[in-house]
Amino acid sequence: MSGSASHGSIRAATSSSRFANERSNSRRPQNVFEAHRAGFGGKASPVQLFWGSMDLSATRFSGRPAPAWEGGAPPNCPEWVMAEAENEENAAVGFWPGGSAEGSFYAYAVPQPDGYTDADLSPATFDESLGEWILPYETVRTADDPDAMLLSFLDRAYALAADNGVWNRQALDLDPHRLDAHVSGPASYVWPGRS
Repeated sequence: MSGSASHGSIRAATSSSRFANERSNSRRPQNVFEAHRAGFGGKASPVQLFWGSMDLSATRFSGRPAPAWEGGAPPNCPEWVMAEAENEENAAVGFWPGGSAEGSFYAYAVPQPDGYTDADLSPATFDESLGEWILPYETVRTADDPDAMLLSFLDRAYALAADNGVWNRQALDLDPHRLDAHVSGPASYVWPGRS
């Protein structure tokens, strides 16, 4: 198994939801990340701004330690911060303003399990130089159902990391719709460039 060694050093300078069924109910990417987070019962970060590389990110943890971090760090972020951030096995997703003309959603796993780079997460592609799956924002923004496309990418990227990393998914995964009858959705949002 190899780590996502270039995640921090090269990046210089993101299941269906009941809210993702209608274009008029499009959500901000942050809300799609929160819907993704709702299906996980283990330790997880909040959807947050990671200041080290200015990402909107969310991370799920397996509950097991990771090998020592050897991937370097983005500019303006000490390497010890990355070593601490990546000290447990995790599957991370996020949005980064780089990687394509309008920015990119990404996914990576620490450590990177065997078979992680060989899967099909299309329309995302695996970027060897970053050690991450990249899904251009424009691809999501122009999709018939941007929320469903993004949520599918987030869920499939997690499943790829967790299944290939042999995580205890029976203990970690939850039904993301378990509280639907008790919760109402956030206000409508139209993706930029959509009518």
